[in-house]
Amino acid sequence: MGEPADLRELYAASHRRLVVQLTAMTGGVAEAEDVVQEAFARALPRWPRLSRYDNPEAWIRTVAMNLARSQWRQLRRIRALAAQLARTDAAPELSVDHVALLAALRRLPNEQREAIVLHHIGDLAVEQVAAQLGVPTGTVKARLARGRRALALALDVHDEEVSLDG
Repeated sequence: MGEPADLRELYAASHRRLVVQLTAMTGGVAEAEDVVQEAFARALPRWPRLSRYDNPEAWIRTVAMNLARSQWRQLRRIRALAAQLARTDAAPELSVDHVALLAALRRLPNEQREAIVLHHIGDLAVEQVAAQLGVPTGTVKARLARGRRALALALDVHDEEVSLDG
């Protein structure tokens, strides 16, 4: 086979062959097509230099194989992480009260919800919440007061019964 005059000719002459080779390597046609396409896309800006190579197809094959290897490494990391997460108790079982509290929190305006969560659930002092949100401590106190009132109404409880800690 002679040297292709441009990248389109190289694509037409070698795409199918590269997909077949990479399918054998990856075990899947879709994966092979993806890495071959990405390799051609990476060749495009480099084409003035690649066109002078004795075998630009070899460069594209190497890039495609490296991409496939990278995908394998990434998949192995994801599988290891998934296995690790499956071994841990990621989330405790939620009580009916907990679900009701989460639903009520979702109905609050964002500013009130943020203050409530940071102060009562995140256990931050009012001053820390103010610093985190970039607002004065008085603003945080007002948001907490309004948020607690709204939660009490939403949950149909009296002020002394409202407990957000746990």
